[in-house]
Amino acid sequence: MPTVLANVNDLLEKMVLEETGEYASTGGRKAKSIGINKSYCHAMGILITANHIEMVLVNLGDEIIKKDRIRLKFTAELSYCTEVAQKVKTFLEGELAKDTLLGIGVAIPGIIDQKERIVLKSHALGIENYSLRFLEQALEIPVYFENDANAAMLAEKKQKYPNAIYLSLNHTLGGAFCIDGKLFRGQNQKAGEFGHMILVPGGRKCYCGKSGCADAYCAASVLTQDNRQSLDAFMEKIESGDEKILQTWNEYLDHLAVLISNLRMAYDMDIILGGDVGGVLSDYMIPLGEKVMAYNGFEHDVSYLKNCSYKKEASAVGAAKYFFTKHMVEL
Repeated sequence: MPTVLANVNDLLEKMVLEETGEYASTGGRKAKSIGINKSYCHAMGILITANHIEMVLVNLGDEIIKKDRIRLKFTAELSYCTEVAQKVKTFLEGELAKDTLLGIGVAIPGIIDQKERIVLKSHALGIENYSLRFLEQALEIPVYFENDANAAMLAEKKQKYPNAIYLSLNHTLGGAFCIDGKLFRGQNQKAGEFGHMILVPGGRKCYCGKSGCADAYCAASVLTQDNRQSLDAFMEKIESGDEKILQTWNEYLDHLAVLISNLRMAYDMDIILGGDVGGVLSDYMIPLGEKVMAYNGFEHDVSYLKNCSYKKEASAVGAAKYFFTKHMVEL
């Protein structure tokens, strides 16, 4: 007990912890409740896509205190990095939190060599062996680069999901998985590329050039007709009973159920449904679960299927949270 009290007092002095109230009296002096000082430090997260950047400012309590999404078409030109840096500066203007900013996490849809600061390949951005050094220099504060699906996995609480798969159902399909609370990256940084597992041999053409990839059947682009309509508009048509849309949705859930069943059999972990589609699946877990059960005769429930914590900003939040973990280790 003396050691615990000494450590708590040390963290109170450093303002990492703070008194948050009092418990009811049990006859003596009221005990004080102590919790994390959420404003002790902050981190910023950025998600780069082909046509937008998404920015979030996160506190130590994992709460988003500011966010913005700006249309900005990606180019490999150096001017793009300068423009991103300017958007970040504008985003942080007037924010008291910038005085306690630990760094900026940048999530990118692609395979990243973190040591060399290189995007080895990104189909979504149309780049290969692209150096991130200039963007790092342009931002002028500590920067962490991460694959977007890995970053989304980092947004989830490690204590809740120490061993889990994250299925990122965005415009393209990505994934990641944690073992003992740590990202598993694989020998060539390609672990979790579930979108390019063959789901239907000889099936639909995938953007990667192969046929029958899971991405061609389970990515959000299947529902949005490659962004010709919004996902919100698609879901509204489901609610209105549009028969053609309902058929598309049922086929989508069926293919997703096959993918989920395969992943569960391979890894025997919780599966977190994230990304744009993951954000709307919470209302359709029963029909999805029924389809999954039809493909998996070894289990009697689908309690391992989980809904994501962040419906929209997961990748940006996860990239930002890297700095909290790093700072606490150093502290």
